[in-house]
Amino acid sequence: MTFLLTGIETERIHFREVRVTDTPEWIQFFEDPASFRYWNEERTIPEFECARWYEKQQWRYENNRGGMNALIERASGKLIGHAGLVVQTVDDITELEIAYSLMPAFRGKGFASEAALQCKVTAFENQWAPSLISIISVTNAPSIQVATRNGMNIDKKTIYNNNEVFIFRITQETYRSQQ
Repeated sequence: MTFLLTGIETERIHFREVRVTDTPEWIQFFEDPASFRYWNEERTIPEFECARWYEKQQWRYENNRGGMNALIERASGKLIGHAGLVVQTVDDITELEIAYSLMPAFRGKGFASEAALQCKVTAFENQWAPSLISIISVTNAPSIQVATRNGMNIDKKTIYNNNEVFIFRITQETYRSQQ
């Protein structure tokens, strides 16, 4: 398995592999309509969506396509979301994406920024990619703020999975100059 942050800790977060046993907690993400307000995507029942999420992460792990890490709040031991480095193909270009999704109760508290920063640092310190992207809906102001705080800039606007998105990018050279 490549591009995982398993065992890494930040001030408030512990990263570990996702586990299907997290389903009872993670299903809250799929039950909250706000989780998908920025994506044009058909949704079915939360239980099905949650199972599909875990299957996709397992596939990513098994096929060296990176994957999400479970984010565990260190103070409480609670699952607060997922974040990680995910191999994505956008406009026929395969790149490494910093991705994050948080449980409703943990949004707006800086956890996404903290996780995204650690993803960036880990990727560049391990020289996993010359640049990193984040794929963000053009209407998703909170995620745009996370990417901006992470030193990323809009590289282009495109269509991804039938959604109008910004591709935010940071290069390893820019990262080094920010140090």
